[in-house]
Amino acid sequence: MRVFVAGGTGQIGGRLVEALRKRGDEVVVLSRNVAKAREKLGDGLTFVEGDAMQTGPWMDRVAGCQGVVNLVGEGIFARRWNDEFKKILRDSRIVSTTNIVTAIRKAEPKPAVLVQGSAVGYYGFRDDDTELTESSPPADDFMARLCVDWEAAAKPVEEVGVRLVLLRTGVVLDPRGGALPKLLTPFKMYLFGGPVGSGRQWVPWIHWADEVGLILWALDNSQVRGPLNAVAPQPARNKEMMQAVGAAMNRPSFWPTPGFMLRLGLGEVADVVVRGQKVIPRKALDLGYRFQFPEINAALRDLLSRS
Repeated sequence: MRVFVAGGTGQIGGRLVEALRKRGDEVVVLSRNVAKAREKLGDGLTFVEGDAMQTGPWMDRVAGCQGVVNLVGEGIFARRWNDEFKKILRDSRIVSTTNIVTAIRKAEPKPAVLVQGSAVGYYGFRDDDTELTESSPPADDFMARLCVDWEAAAKPVEEVGVRLVLLRTGVVLDPRGGALPKLLTPFKMYLFGGPVGSGRQWVPWIHWADEVGLILWALDNSQVRGPLNAVAPQPARNKEMMQAVGAAMNRPSFWPTPGFMLRLGLGEVADVVVRGQKVIPRKALDLGYRFQFPEINAALRDLLSRS
């Protein structure tokens, strides 16, 4: 398969490119800086210079690809949220998706599938034990509205016969970046760590290998379409996750971080950590995806042995 990847130098994008190349796919990587992308990802790939936030000649390179994966989006923890940064969060997702969709719609021949990034923020933050599946309705906070609009920007590909998969990703655990290094910091600095806030909030986590596995599975499996929750089938409470981190590092995990301290330091985005949601990958389970790491203790043992 020839796969066009936008966001291929990011945390998950880099992992995905490695996996695609390993299984023998031809990979086309969109990058604003081809020299840096080649240095990071290596040779044996086709690099296209361009910015998904801008229209340009790069859009013509989608033609002839059987699949497209769009993982472009500013990191939600990159800065403290204010009106300016919220606009960056929206534009980096919606404008880039609109341009990817435009490229797909005019491509001849067209790709068969678009695997489009989204997030479990679609469901909003919940303080109860309600199980949220792909059929659950969206919430009405900032992240939920962003996800609704982000997914809507991808919908027009269906009008031209392209299968659309909306990858609603949770907290990806990866020693290379993202949430996991932040979870490890207190254990490394103070020899112990502990839960955040009450510790009872659900964490919709996923091992990076299953995040990549679900993307590959979605590319290959014509039955997969629409929303797809990219989370492990056994969600963990924050306290359980921190205990698992401590056990994997052979450190105690009893020192809590008060939620109000995170809100003082991080602002609105602290709700991503202090609150949570119990998200279940119902579609993946029903369609037969086999998770490599369904349970948090085994996942963290693997991740920390790799790091």
